Amino acid sequence: MRDHLLLPWTMLAVLLATAAPVAAAPARMTPSQAALLDRLTWGTDASDAEAIAHDGTARWLDHQLHPARTTALPAEVAARIAALPVTKTPMANAVRQAEDLNRVANAMADPDAKAAAKKVYNDALGAAGHQAATRSILLALYSPDQLQEVMTSFWFNHFNVHLGKNNIRLMIGDYEQAAIRPHALGRFRDLLEATVRHPAMLSYLDNAQNANGHINENYAREIMELHTMGVGSGYSQKDVQELARILTGVGIDAKPDDPKIGPQHAGDLVRQGLFEFNPNRHDYGDKDFLGHHIAGRGFAEVEEALDILSAQPATAHHVSMALARQFVGDAPPPRLVDRMAATFVRTHGEIAPVMAMMIGSPEFKASLGTKFKDPAHYVLSAVRLAYDDRIVVNTQPIEGWLNRLAEGLYNHQTPDGYPPDAAAWNGPGQMSVRFEIARQIGGGAPALFKPEGAPPPPPPVPGVPPTPQPPVPVPNIRDAVATLFPAPDAATTAALAQAKSPAEFNTLFLSSPRFMRR
Repeated sequence: MRDHLLLPWTMLAVLLATAAPVAAAPARMTPSQAALLDRLTWGTDASDAEAIAHDGTARWLDHQLHPARTTALPAEVAARIAALPVTKTPMANAVRQAEDLNRVANAMADPDAKAAAKKVYNDALGAAGHQAATRSILLALYSPDQLQEVMTSFWFNHFNVHLGKNNIRLMIGDYEQAAIRPHALGRFRDLLEATVRHPAMLSYLDNAQNANGHINENYAREIMELHTMGVGSGYSQKDVQELARILTGVGIDAKPDDPKIGPQHAGDLVRQGLFEFNPNRHDYGDKDFLGHHIAGRGFAEVEEALDILSAQPATAHHVSMALARQFVGDAPPPRLVDRMAATFVRTHGEIAPVMAMMIGSPEFKASLGTKFKDPAHYVLSAVRLAYDDRIVVNTQPIEGWLNRLAEGLYNHQTPDGYPPDAAAWNGPGQMSVRFEIARQIGGGAPALFKPEGAPPPPPPVPGVPPTPQPPVPVPNIRDAVATLFPAPDAATTAALAQAKSPAEFNTLFLSSPRFMRR
């Protein structure tokens, strides 16, 4: 950090006081294409600008709403993701191996040996969480299926789990990759069941302890309050209790052998990886749920309940409101939300048509350029703009920036997820950290390109010339800003004109009100 690059706080205050309207056309994209790209991706970069300019808006948007099953990542990124242990090792195997370590550690009598074994176990948990974050960040930065990546983040937040509970770090990557990402633009009903079946969710919201005679309502309540219908939408405490009864027996089993089931319900056992529906733990009595009589018959009750929940008009409205708050504004127009909900009902919960309806609406178009970026959008868009042509080697700085901005990956402790509203992210403390991050990214961010675990440079030795270190190139985003972004407002333009170096220009633009919004 060099002192002459520090931004005068008064200049920043002027910059932040003025919102930039979407105005002039960039070189290749139309203004509407530029604004759309900024809203629906993790940040405008030259690659996606080229794609939308080449394909046209309709074709680009159709691809974004219906991504291919296999994402065409840059070869280096694909190879790094494929090499991650969290990618190569099935989640169930990783959990079983780690829990074997934990059992051995717990059985040790010697305190020092026990502490050492516990450290091995905890290191395995930490490594799994970091590898999941690395994969998520690389996909966010470099996947051409940008909307799918943004939606994956949205749905993860909607169906939030916290990596700090129990051994969820070992499951978090699989939860994102197997339960969320494939359904991010698919059918809501499928997404809901994928989360119901995942051990991370069952552990986080305690349904693994929900059994006949020992009812735990926690997960049933959150499904209705947060995941589907929403608070105050008409369901009763009795409905919560009945859903909890329906969910009895839905849990986790890390043991390789099937449990012993009595002959009456032996055919009802369901196992997939660590997921298990155990008939021994299920309440087989009939239930009355949301006005529907559900005959007691095992896991089919869960599927019927999910059908009922997904078809509720309240679910259509609750999900549409959440999408509109994420993609339109903190207080989206009620008529737009109603139309989105009607599309949700008409298409039986298909997410892509709901998104297409929203994106094509005049309310959405009027909102472009006004949505304040949450920390993840801010950090990732800054890295994408600055280093579009240079692949990040080390994602740890990005993880650290997100943690400093209080939006760490998989790190929201309560089931409600991170808030999408500007008021949660635009306070003075948040902004001062953003300015510091802007300075780091704009100044070259050498830590992004230093391999993880690389030794620090040796300390200087008196009389011995220091070993030359490879230079860290400072990005020059001046041309990209001129090409990819509509013309900034007068205050931003005046501030940028004072930049005496590429690093100063980068820092000023990444700190500007234009860049804080999408």
